[in-house]
Amino acid sequence: MSKSGSLFKNPTLVIWGALLAAFFAANGVFIYLAMSSNPGLVVDNYYERGQDYEKHMLQRRANAPDWQLELTVADRIKRATPAIFELVTRSGGHEVLNPDKVTVFAYRPTDAKYDFATPMTALSSGSYRAEVTFPLPGNWDLLVTVEKDGIEHSAARRIQVAD
Repeated sequence: MSKSGSLFKNPTLVIWGALLAAFFAANGVFIYLAMSSNPGLVVDNYYERGQDYEKHMLQRRANAPDWQLELTVADRIKRATPAIFELVTRSGGHEVLNPDKVTVFAYRPTDAKYDFATPMTALSSGSYRAEVTFPLPGNWDLLVTVEKDGIEHSAARRIQVAD
């Protein structure tokens, strides 16, 4: 009887070999899925954007105005149906603030190609409104930016859009 055939009859070696094969097969599946699936929030110039963010963040904090932004969001927002967003702006002394530009940015956390921006129109002094229609249901991140005399301030909120 030859000894070369007896190695494959040893149950310990067969179990370890099967575990090793399963390990490599699972890693191969994970590598395939990582390479073929949607990258999510990855942007082409992530490094430059990060450097720009860090460089300007300290400047923004130092020049941060004492503004109060009150964003009102509809209770139930549905896909493909216009939703009303209202914003009331005030300065630190509770005086009405009249910014030069007010914009609503909507970001889709799972796919950046659906991101969009909508300008808000003035209703009255310090009060703004925008009608926004979301193309997909799910979570959306809203960022309302207010710009006055080159100074920008923002308010963020996460919303859920129903189907």
